[in-house]
Amino acid sequence: MKSIIKIIILILMPLSLQAQQTKKPTKSKVDYDSFLKMSEEVLEYRKERLITLDLFLEYLKDENTILLDTRSEAAYKKKHLKGATHINFSDFTEGKLAKQIASKQTRILIYCNNNIDGDPINFASKMAPLALNIPTFINLYGYGYKNIYELSSLVPIKDNRLTFEGTYTE
Repeated sequence: MKSIIKIIILILMPLSLQAQQTKKPTKSKVDYDSFLKMSEEVLEYRKERLITLDLFLEYLKDENTILLDTRSEAAYKKKHLKGATHINFSDFTEGKLAKQIASKQTRILIYCNNNIDGDPINFASKMAPLALNIPTFINLYGYGYKNIYELSSLVPIKDNRLTFEGTYTE
């Protein structure tokens, strides 16, 4: 009988040790509170960086300015503002941004679907609080790019000051 008890103890002992060694799950690399704090920091800063179409077009003439389109690759390929550089928003990382944007001091112009009116196929509007410009601005700022300007105008697709390129330019 003592032999059986010893065998049972020997069998159960490793299970007990394994239970004690079980690690707590690793916390994800998500910090919502810091995101909210950064969003509040960006709030006032962004207000000074909302620009009209006229100023947007003037800034585009500067060779040290990058026009950034962060929509999906499919949307970008179909139709985008001429000269825009594409980085899909969901692909933002410090490394990928650095490959496309020469310096953190580079002037960056951003626009999204909600800036273009009258082309629901290529520029389908989102709910205003969810417009892509908002997280794009916050993320660029968070990665250290502070020279950001956002188109504040709603521009008709037929406005002849805009030039588009892509596979669906009519």
